[in-house]
Amino acid sequence: MVTPRMKNECAIAVFARAPIPGEVKTRLIPRLGAEGASKLHEKLVEHMLETATRTGLGPVSLWCAGPIEHAYFQLCSRRFGVGLAGQADGNLGERMLAVFSAAAGAPTLLVGTDCPSISRAHLRACVDALNDGADAVFLPAEDGGYGLVGMTRPIPEIFLDMVWSTDEVMNETRRRLRA
Repeated sequence: MVTPRMKNECAIAVFARAPIPGEVKTRLIPRLGAEGASKLHEKLVEHMLETATRTGLGPVSLWCAGPIEHAYFQLCSRRFGVGLAGQADGNLGERMLAVFSAAAGAPTLLVGTDCPSISRAHLRACVDALNDGADAVFLPAEDGGYGLVGMTRPIPEIFLDMVWSTDEVMNETRRRLRA
């Protein structure tokens, strides 16, 4: 992962899976078909990479679930000028924690690709909060989780032993942060 170069910069890490038909956006396959769901996934990844790179906040990296050598990831790296990193093994929390551990204490935003409403203004506001002293920032999602987490240092307690993909993830995260 590329780390920030200047004090007010913030690295932005984007999580994405390889767009393999039948393996991404599986809940949409009945409506879109496997190819259609895969194409939608690609568009969402590209939208987030464009949003992140246009902020000018710092280096952007694409954290790949699937081989970094996948042609789609290589295309994204060239098109958007982003670095590539492999996601760690483990559940979602372990994979997210690995990003912040790799950042070695540098301010970092981690964003998925399923919340296309996350804008450059949202990213800037999150970086501003981290630069103003917040230890962590989140953009909650309507499903009870979050679409972005930003930190200045790893906080393992909010990622480990979490029951993911429920409508209580954000609430449980808040409880853990207060503790």
